[in-house]
Amino acid sequence: MKIEFAQSEQSTLGVEWEIALADAHTGELKSVADEVLRGVAANYPGLQQDDEHPHIKQELLLNTVEVVTGVCHTVSEAKADLARSVSALRDVTDKMGIELFSAGSHPFATPRSQPVTDKERYSKLIDRTQWWGQQMVIYGVHVHVGLDNRNKAMPVLDGLVNYFPHLQALSASSPFWGGEDTGYASQRALMFQQLPTAGLPFQFPDWSAYEAYVGDMFTTGVIDSASEIRWDVRPVANLGTVEMRICDGLSTLQEIGAVAAFTQCLVEESSQTLDAGGTIPTMPPWHVQENKWRAARYGMESIIILDAAGNEQLVTDHIMETLNRLEPIAQKLNCTRELADVETIVRNGAGYQRQRRIAKENNGDLRAVVRDLIAQMRAGSSA
Repeated sequence: MKIEFAQSEQSTLGVEWEIALADAHTGELKSVADEVLRGVAANYPGLQQDDEHPHIKQELLLNTVEVVTGVCHTVSEAKADLARSVSALRDVTDKMGIELFSAGSHPFATPRSQPVTDKERYSKLIDRTQWWGQQMVIYGVHVHVGLDNRNKAMPVLDGLVNYFPHLQALSASSPFWGGEDTGYASQRALMFQQLPTAGLPFQFPDWSAYEAYVGDMFTTGVIDSASEIRWDVRPVANLGTVEMRICDGLSTLQEIGAVAAFTQCLVEESSQTLDAGGTIPTMPPWHVQENKWRAARYGMESIIILDAAGNEQLVTDHIMETLNRLEPIAQKLNCTRELADVETIVRNGAGYQRQRRIAKENNGDLRAVVRDLIAQMRAGSSA
């Protein structure tokens, strides 16, 4: 099976931000995405009835919308694009008494009570996956980075997988599930991988091996579209990108900019290595799987496996070493300030840590956690 890989400019950027819709007074999820999207479209010049806003999209659940950027050259450009879309959302949601927030999960929502968007592909997903599909009250941030050659796709994917625990720890923001503390920094990471073709990607030696895999998936009826391959890191051939889907939902543009810059710099570093005739080191799958679990469980306190030899280090220490190494690349990509914001997350703590602290300060009241998430997003969604 031949899969064409679209022409992209190396290290261009696109970001997707999944956002929850909540009642301004109770913090409960509100399944009003259809009404919100109609309002947004009505305010956008040139759209016809039932047309979708180019940067504000439907998602699986009616309590969720997604804002997406166009093709950007810098992280600051992507942040400004997201800020415009959030502003357009608020023009509608503020009048409805709806607030916005983003975290890996809603702290106390009952997952199976959340209505699904009325579209065939979503109905098919729920019908196939049953109980697991009905649990997907989760939110994430995805970062696309352009590749100028499809032969880079598989090695760059492997390179990003090496940094799975770093990105997971920085973004982990789903400690609570259905009103309980799960003991995990990211419940979302382990929940989402229950879907067919989700979770960690396979490792392929080259693009043709990936094509053969996709062909097998079509032949055996596992997928009807390549987009149904929902790996944590995946190539997106029609866009000419590699997509990082590891991160839990993030509350502020500063945090989004940080993980976007980290991702963009890692991809550019791998691209430069390949252009120079080098290779990208990989780890055995069992090391990669263990790193994912450790980061989901322990977040910023994870001791991660660094290489095939089994050397280990505290994830935050390795993040700091990596930031120093990536500084020249950040200067080239004009994202030095945003890459430095990764250190701010390390210093101030990740979302799951703040959520637990807020819950403790409020005697376990998870509505206070939602109020804080709402306040963070309102304060931190202007570029």
